[in-house]
Amino acid sequence: MNTGYLKLVWAMGLMGVSAAAFADSRPAPPQEPVGFLSGAVIGAFAAGPIGAVVGAGIGTWLGNRVHRAAQASAAEAKADALESDKSELQTEKTALLTEKSQLVETNQSLTAKLDDLSQKIETAQTDKGDVAQVLDGFEGDILFRTGSAEISPDLAHQILVLAQAVAKSPALKVRVDGYADPRGSTEDNLKLSQDRANAVRDLLLAAGVNIGVLEINAYGKSQSVAADNDGYALERRVRMTLQAESSTPVAQVGKNE
Repeated sequence: MNTGYLKLVWAMGLMGVSAAAFADSRPAPPQEPVGFLSGAVIGAFAAGPIGAVVGAGIGTWLGNRVHRAAQASAAEAKADALESDKSELQTEKTALLTEKSQLVETNQSLTAKLDDLSQKIETAQTDKGDVAQVLDGFEGDILFRTGSAEISPDLAHQILVLAQAVAKSPALKVRVDGYADPRGSTEDNLKLSQDRANAVRDLLLAAGVNIGVLEINAYGKSQSVAADNDGYALERRVRMTLQAESSTPVAQVGKNE
């Protein structure tokens, strides 16, 4: 074969290799040397030295294409995973907003009830009536956020106002029952419900209520009947019940655990 012709073929083959190599400035992926070698071998068998050079260039190009296809597939899988995470985060956000709305709505209802009770107490005190009779039978639920035993400042103030009236009525007994929703372990929920009950107890004691008139219970998740987020929100609570000593005892919700 003509020497000049061979040189031309080799030059063209090397140009093909160079073009494939410089097509992507990133480090050569594993597929490129494999493509180079396999292309060269196949080309050599098919067409001798000329085929080896041309085959090497084509093999390198194909190897680069395979690598890019693999990168595209990985990027697509990552995008799918991110979309799934985004969907889960959106679901969690919706659940939290629902929980917050229910918490605010119920605690606002309790605040309104406490405001009305405060006015009745004030009227009874003005008329020198029996405040204990006004407070007797009062029952209200204080709701909490998931995993929290914190009472909002506004609601804490209302409870303190009520507690000050209770402190002046020694005939009243105060029962404080703490609960938790069913998520989490029995032990953790029992502790959480105790912490919630203790948070209300501490407000009562701070207002001067005698510890001897308090009954503190923690039920954890043992009384839970909820099956969704809406139900869970109502089970993260402390129920406070006021009862005059001469009144019929309030029925027990469940055994103390």
